[in-house]
Amino acid sequence: MLAAVLIDAWLGEARRFHPLVGFGQVASFVERRMNPLTSFLRTQEPRAGRVEPARRPEASLWAPAYAGATAWGVMVLVPCGIMVALRHALPLAWAWGLDVATLYFALGRRSLADHATPIAHALEANDLPTARAAVSRMVSRDTGALDAAQVAGAATESVLENGHDAVFGALFWFALLGAPGALLFRLANTLDAMWGYRTPRYLRFGWAAARADDVLGCVSARLTALTYAAVGRFDTAMRCWRVQAPTWKSPNAGPVMAAGAGALGVALGGPAPYHGRWEDRPPLGEGDRPGAASIRGALRLVDRGVVLWLALALAAGAAAHA
Repeated sequence: MLAAVLIDAWLGEARRFHPLVGFGQVASFVERRMNPLTSFLRTQEPRAGRVEPARRPEASLWAPAYAGATAWGVMVLVPCGIMVALRHALPLAWAWGLDVATLYFALGRRSLADHATPIAHALEANDLPTARAAVSRMVSRDTGALDAAQVAGAATESVLENGHDAVFGALFWFALLGAPGALLFRLANTLDAMWGYRTPRYLRFGWAAARADDVLGCVSARLTALTYAAVGRFDTAMRCWRVQAPTWKSPNAGPVMAAGAGALGVALGGPAPYHGRWEDRPPLGEGDRPGAASIRGALRLVDRGVVLWLALALAAGAAAHA
């Protein structure tokens, strides 16, 4: 774990030939081929100035759900099975190297800083257009109409949530199952980010990916929330977690972001624009309005949490070998 974290801090995200980028491309290909609604929705688009009559998909409404579950199994369980077999076949030193490489590619702590720090820089320079453009690469909401505080809030929320998805979740499953565990979590989390939308195309096809990510992240998300509380404002974080997390739709993002906002002493959440309209969202945390300082504070929160986890892991390893 220490070796992978240090390599991530040194090299950051691979710029070329990143395995997760290739995985995402394969996942897009698989979805286009296996989702029955993809071709159906394509036939409803206007062509050559005319609209073709609507046709129902031949398969039942639940066919996309079965196809999505099958696709998830192929994309996640098969690579994990190959990883298990490979680790057992390799000599110990090579297996150790495979573990380090797998966890390194699963981690994104340095990538979080690389994406979030330019937003803080732009806000500190009062360059709102640049800040909006930078935050659009981190969040799915519309950023063109956001003011400075809303840009900072979006970036802070993204750092807190991705602290779990790209850092602590991978570390937890690595500690539990080694490289196959880290691979399982990261691939499942990637498919949720690609297929887990509540749109006509993905509502049923992505159901299995969304539920699998919820299950795999259940324990690690709450450990992440506890970590944020432990390295930040503990009482405020625990109170926000208890009161605000149940109001969020996501069972894992709610505890992580509520505890993180409370640990920072910043007020997040609230209305945000998605797909051309503003959506009301419950509040997160309490205290100051978000700004460049809250973005940097969220990054420090993640870093302190990583140090805490590594210290506990090293202590456990030393105790096991004593």
